Amino acid sequence: MNGQHPAPVEESSVVARRRRTLASFIAMALLAALGAPAAAFPVRPVRIIVAGPAGAAADVTARLLADGLAKELGQPVIVDPRPGAAGAIAVNELRAAPRDGHTLLVAVNSLVSEVPHIIKLKHDMAREIRPLAELARGGLVLVATPSFPANTLPELVREAKANPGKLTYASYSPGTMSHILGLQLNRAAGIDLVHAGYKGATPALADVMGGHVPLMFDNLPSALPLIRAGKIKALAVSTPARSALLPQVPTFAEAGLAGLEGVSWFAIYAPARTPEVTVMQLNAAINKALAAPELRERFMRLGLEPTGGTSAELAALMKRDTERWAPVVKASGFRAD
Repeated sequence: MNGQHPAPVEESSVVARRRRTLASFIAMALLAALGAPAAAFPVRPVRIIVAGPAGAAADVTARLLADGLAKELGQPVIVDPRPGAAGAIAVNELRAAPRDGHTLLVAVNSLVSEVPHIIKLKHDMAREIRPLAELARGGLVLVATPSFPANTLPELVREAKANPGKLTYASYSPGTMSHILGLQLNRAAGIDLVHAGYKGATPALADVMGGHVPLMFDNLPSALPLIRAGKIKALAVSTPARSALLPQVPTFAEAGLAGLEGVSWFAIYAPARTPEVTVMQLNAAINKALAAPELRERFMRLGLEPTGGTSAELAALMKRDTERWAPVVKASGFRAD
């Protein structure tokens, strides 16, 4: 066998190296075509800005996601609440960040679907953010301070009719579902609750607990612990069916006001013009984190259904919700100063 060619295994290794080199060139070409940055992602901790205060539903959602996302990305994920100006402060933080995927934003749906119809903004939020994925969704609950004389929705309506323009309800921000449901309740029941907008659920709930404001519409994640502790009481939920976490609390339809339904959804965004390859990587990591059974269970315990999905699906959801709520907001006649 002397004088023959080198063993086949050596030829295979050469072919394998050539194939790996070719694959690398193809991958680099794809990344260049997608406009990817030269540096790898992620190379440092990822920061999630929250459009809301610490303890509010968006903040809770971001913190639930952060642990799972950190495992998928191999980098720490830091949650940074930035409340105020109906989400504009948080969006401005995102706009100023590098477009490399290391700074993200978590917000409730009203940031893009309701707020723009009520508050005159300096920029188009939908154009300033790049959808990554829907995270979770859930209903709202109408709560009251424990000393409030009404314990049911019909009793609240009677109390409001006996005291027109004297009862106040809080929202976690003007233009949000927390605000709009109150406007719809006024219209459907023929009452005149006065709106008080806050910079997030946390300060609003504090005033409800303290009896400074008797009523509030809030998302389940932030309201549920206080309901269970007896610090506020629940009158009705905005979902089509009762919540499994509050089975004793009727829906608005069961309480006699059909049509008062509203669901909040929470989503995560990157700065506009973030490279597509980074968007794809983030979306894959987010969906993998949300699929973990332990994370899904934690969401469900707070009254939220984990969702996930593609960037395109979130963009379509944003468009549908904006179109859905525009006539509702317009019909209310409300406009923030």
